[in-house]
Amino acid sequence: MIEASAAEAGRLTEWSPPLNRMAITLLSLFGILVATYLLLANLGLTGPVVCGVGDCETVQASSYARIAGVPVSAIGLGGYVLLFALALLGLQPAFGFATWVPQLLVAGSTLGILFTGYLTYIEAFVLHAWCQWCVVSAVLITLIFFSSIPELGRMRRPRG
Repeated sequence: MIEASAAEAGRLTEWSPPLNRMAITLLSLFGILVATYLLLANLGLTGPVVCGVGDCETVQASSYARIAGVPVSAIGLGGYVLLFALALLGLQPAFGFATWVPQLLVAGSTLGILFTGYLTYIEAFVLHAWCQWCVVSAVLITLIFFSSIPELGRMRRPRG
């Protein structure tokens, strides 16, 4: 068993889970649900995507719904799972002061919002069709990105 130094033990007793990491965990969980639904539909394991608003079928059937043969929903699912795992890990006292957790949360959410920006551009200016589930996912990753901003201050914590 690894024993904590006296200074580290003192920090752990003072530590409380950051609210923004709780938000990222919850938002990522919703993202996992949306991406799983879209992936299952894409793989033909459910019926067609139910879309009350927009034209999900056009978006899901387009050549842009896959990148190098991989469904975009699978890429999104992987990203949401990673963000969920990182945020959940970052809620644990043992990793509360680790500098790699905020670095990866910021990097992951930044990649997510850039990828979403690309997909939103495709929907708006190439396909001229919107998928309500893609819009929900875009809102979720945007909220995750803004929730990761407080992590910038945790990237360079002094040890001691």
